[in-house]
Amino acid sequence: MIGSSLTLLIASVSPSPFISFNRLSHFHSSPFSTSDLLKVTSRRLALAVKTQSISTMANTSEENGGNLKKQLAKLFEASLRETVPSEPDVEPLVAACTAKFGDYQCNNAMSLWSKIKGKNTDFKGPPAVGQAIMRNLPPSEMIESCSVAGPGFVNIVLSKTWLAEKIQKMLIDGIDTWAPKISVRRAVVDFSSPNIAKEMHVGHLRSTIIGDTLARMLEFSNIDVLRRNHVGDWGTQFGMLIEFLFEKFPNFEDINERDIGDLQTFYKASKQRFDADCDFKERAQKAVVRLQGGEPKYREAWAQLCDISRKEFDKVYQRLGVHLEEKGESFYSPFIPGVIEALTNQGLVQESEGARVIFIEGINIPLIVVKSDGGYNYASTDLAALWYRLNEEKAEWIIYVTDVGQQQHFDMVFKAAKRAGWLPADDRIFPKASHVGFGLVLGDDGKRFRTRATEVVRLVDLLDEAKARSKAALVERGKAEEWTEEELEQTAEAIGYGAVKYADLKNNRLTNYTFNYDQMLNDKTGVLVLAHPDERALGLHLLQFAETVEEACTNLLPNVLCEYLYNLSEYFTKFYSNCQVVGSAEETSRLLLCEATAVVMRKCFFLLGIVPVYKI
Repeated sequence: MIGSSLTLLIASVSPSPFISFNRLSHFHSSPFSTSDLLKVTSRRLALAVKTQSISTMANTSEENGGNLKKQLAKLFEASLRETVPSEPDVEPLVAACTAKFGDYQCNNAMSLWSKIKGKNTDFKGPPAVGQAIMRNLPPSEMIESCSVAGPGFVNIVLSKTWLAEKIQKMLIDGIDTWAPKISVRRAVVDFSSPNIAKEMHVGHLRSTIIGDTLARMLEFSNIDVLRRNHVGDWGTQFGMLIEFLFEKFPNFEDINERDIGDLQTFYKASKQRFDADCDFKERAQKAVVRLQGGEPKYREAWAQLCDISRKEFDKVYQRLGVHLEEKGESFYSPFIPGVIEALTNQGLVQESEGARVIFIEGINIPLIVVKSDGGYNYASTDLAALWYRLNEEKAEWIIYVTDVGQQQHFDMVFKAAKRAGWLPADDRIFPKASHVGFGLVLGDDGKRFRTRATEVVRLVDLLDEAKARSKAALVERGKAEEWTEEELEQTAEAIGYGAVKYADLKNNRLTNYTFNYDQMLNDKTGVLVLAHPDERALGLHLLQFAETVEEACTNLLPNVLCEYLYNLSEYFTKFYSNCQVVGSAEETSRLLLCEATAVVMRKCFFLLGIVPVYKI
């Protein structure tokens, strides 16, 4: 799968998303160059789209858009009401079929039999229930044939004509008509969230990439997404940093990032001073009080440090093509006292060993909301942020993208919010909050990915290395002589950064993954031997795009979309390797299928935050 990460990036604007050099023979004895072929096929495609007519669509609800599973569920819902009117609340269990018997399957027969068995029923077992469900299906142009297998599984084969009409309609109306229908108007995605005065390192890679993809998928689903960068900009470390800044630069107002140099080095030096010098430590602790009390000199120094960090963060976000709006810990700080007071008035906050805490049922340790010294902490800020997002920003779904190590913390925050009545007890009901945990990025040694000096790898260096390796590979293939320097740079960036994203996103986010440049940037794929090429298989897979995106959104699993994209490239390869396009009797039909593949593939790339490559 990793081996195809680069091939997936070559999503051409031509009807054929990635025409490999050894496959041009499928255009058959054409006297044109590759670029000529692409121009010809594009012109023919435009003509085909204009001249093809659209037949009557299936009698299923348009509210389900391109979601095949939901459209079939509507039909089976009607059948179930007819089959078992005594069980009105039965939800149709429709799933994509992996067996040879059909495309989709309804699996209600066995569970229905267990409900009606022993009651006044004419059914003799699950197969009979399945037969009745099949007979009671409303007529639909969507379905070509049905059959019942095993203990009542109803298998559905979709109509090839209907599939073709749906794909043609998408080409005319646009792929946005296939956007998932999710009953949420506004969501907050809280991701990336580095700490001020510290470098973004590889540990922030997954949060940034996964969060951006989730935001893109939700935005595609017509949800208003607030992309929040909850940076750590209000902790006790700022007293240490500010005092060190004053000491090194008495005229700190006139300095810039070049004077301070590497902010990570600056942070380490201030930490060493803090640990070794009692007088400095005392001044630093007092500086925190002055900062949080609003003293102008300390606020100005704090703002300057934040600005320097922000410029460094932006270098990474620009490389990744990621957009966020910063609302850090300092933004929510003014709301903390009121939130704590409200929770106290509700009887949720209790005294414990000098601290103020919320006890969470089923968890041994309490959630500390005010420390014994009277200060606030992460829980205080996260509760205030959750309150603000629900009450001020009116978000219905708040999603936090952090490593799995913070799972318990967020679980406790969410349970406290439920006790306060901010969130419903049922996680299936909106508004709701979700923690999207992810595993570690590991090196080849199976340990946390670090440099040889045991330092955590800076994210900007990692991305630059990926681009450099991609560029070297392109130069080795002679592209420096064929392309302009700008084309070479842009392609190297698209491949390098795209491969980094895909290598991360294709994994289930909950697992650790091993970072390996050579695997990530490998563009060599195995030779496929195909016995039975199938246009229909490609068409069916295209039509499953909407339900795939909806599943990825609902379960907050970007790897589901990655798997779909990878399989799409496989289906297209099978089709393209065995079906003549230009010059064939089926040219118009196959051009439309090629274009539909390109449209869906480009949308997948966009949702994953990957820039497609148009030539290589």
